[in-house]
Amino acid sequence: MIKFLLNQEMREEQDLSPNMTVLNYLRTRVGKTGTKEGCASGDCGACTVVLGEREGDHIRYQTVNSCLTFVSTLHGKQLITVEDLKSKDGSLHPVQQAMVDFHGSQCGFCTPGFIMSMFALSKNKPSADKHDILEALAGNLCRCTGYRPIVDAARTIAEQPQLADDFSRYEAEVLARLDQIQTDTLITLNGNGNVCYSPTSSDELASLLVQHPDARLLAGGTDLALEVTQFYRELPKMIYVGNVADMKQLEEDEHRLVIGAARSLSDSYEALSRVFPDFGELLHRFASLQIRNQGTLGGNIGNASPIGDAPPVLMALNARLVLRKGDKVRELPIEEYFLSYKVTAQEEGEFIEKVIVPKPVANQHFRVYKLSKRLDDDISAVCGAFNLTIEDGIVTDARIGFGGMAAVPKRAAACEQALIGQPWNHATVKAAMKALTGDFEPLSDFRASKEYRSKTATNLLYKFFIEQQSLKLETRVTSYV
Repeated sequence: MIKFLLNQEMREEQDLSPNMTVLNYLRTRVGKTGTKEGCASGDCGACTVVLGEREGDHIRYQTVNSCLTFVSTLHGKQLITVEDLKSKDGSLHPVQQAMVDFHGSQCGFCTPGFIMSMFALSKNKPSADKHDILEALAGNLCRCTGYRPIVDAARTIAEQPQLADDFSRYEAEVLARLDQIQTDTLITLNGNGNVCYSPTSSDELASLLVQHPDARLLAGGTDLALEVTQFYRELPKMIYVGNVADMKQLEEDEHRLVIGAARSLSDSYEALSRVFPDFGELLHRFASLQIRNQGTLGGNIGNASPIGDAPPVLMALNARLVLRKGDKVRELPIEEYFLSYKVTAQEEGEFIEKVIVPKPVANQHFRVYKLSKRLDDDISAVCGAFNLTIEDGIVTDARIGFGGMAAVPKRAAACEQALIGQPWNHATVKAAMKALTGDFEPLSDFRASKEYRSKTATNLLYKFFIEQQSLKLETRVTSYV
C-alpha cells in the first residue's frame, strides 16, 4: 500500500497497478483532467505536475512529467496539480493570474504544464532571473502562443519575491501530515498482476534483487516508463530505488566525488558543475528540468543507451562504478561496463550502487561538447568528452569518450594513442583527428548521418585544441543565448 497527499487530501492506494502513470491516475481515478497528455514521452511538458517533499523545515517542490512517473513512486510525497493552485477563496493563484494578464494561452493545451513549471520556479527561486526562467520553462513546449507572453508572465512573478499563496500559509500543516506517513519501511504496491517493491536501504535492495533477479530497477523512470507509455508493455515486477536513502547521498573529499546511483541529476548538479564546469554546462542541456529532477546518474548509465550523455563524460573522467550483488561489492572502470548494444557487464541480481569520479589534477584540461538538433531538451547526435593532461607542452595522458558514435559509449583509443607523448600542436592534433576516423564506424539514423557524425567528431577535437590556445575566439553557440 502507498500513502501520499493529493494536494492536502491523504490518499491510500492498495489494489492499484504499479504500472499506472500519475497522468492516468489523475485523469481516470480522481477526475483531475487539467493535466494533459501531449507526447507520453517526457518531451512536451503538457503533463507537468509538482511533487513536494520535506527538506529540513520546508517543503521542496520539484516539477516532473506525470506521463513518466509511476504511482508507485508517490509514497510519502505531496502531489500538486494545476487544479490545486487556486486559493481556498476561489481566486486564481498569482501564477495563473499572470498567464491571464499577459495572454499566455491560446488553445490552452500546454498551459497547465507551463503554470506548474512557473509555480515550482516561484517556490524554488523567488527572485528568478531570465536564465532561471528559461531553464525552468525549457521542458514545456507551446505550438500556438509563442513564448514571449509566457516568459513575460514568469518575469512578473519573479518581481514579487514575497509571493503569498495557500502553499506558504499551510506549509506547516502539510509537513505535519507528510510526517504521519511511515517512510522507513519496505513498501509494496500490488495490482493487475504487477508488483513494485520500494526498499529504504541498499542492504534491503540487495536482498530483494537476489530474491527477484528478474525485477526491473526503477529509479527516475524517465527511460523505463517509455516501455509502458510507448510500447504498451507490462512490467510485472519492479523495485523502486528512489527511497533508498544511502544511494541518494553524495560524498566529497579532496580526491573524488562519490555519487549514489539513485541521486537525481538535479541534486548532483552543484558538485559536478563546481568541480567540472563543462559537466555542468552539459547538464543544463540534459533533457529538461523535469527529466533532471527525476533521472539519476546511475539510471543514465544502467540503461546502456549509446546516446546517453553521462557515460562518455564519465569515461573521460576515469570514473568507476561500484556494483553490488547481495553482500558482494566490486569496482569496475565505466568503459568496461558496456559490452554491446544494451548489454552490460552487470550480473543478474547486481546493481549500480555508486559512481566514483576522480577530481581533476594539475595540468588537466577537460571539455565536453554536445551536438543536437535543438539547444534545449534534446538527445545527442554526438557527445564528445576530452580530458588531456599537458605538461611542458607534451600530452602525457589522454582520455576521450564519445556517445552516438557506436553501439555503446566508447573511448577513442587510437586517437588517444596518437596524442600521448606528442607535443600539443597543430600537427599532432591533425594526426589525432585522422586516427579518430578509425576509432568508430557510426550509423546513420534520423538524428544524423554517419558522415556527419564522423566529421563532427574530428572537428570537436579540433575545437578543443582551439579553445586551449587561449584565443579570443567564441566557439560555443550557447554563449549567445
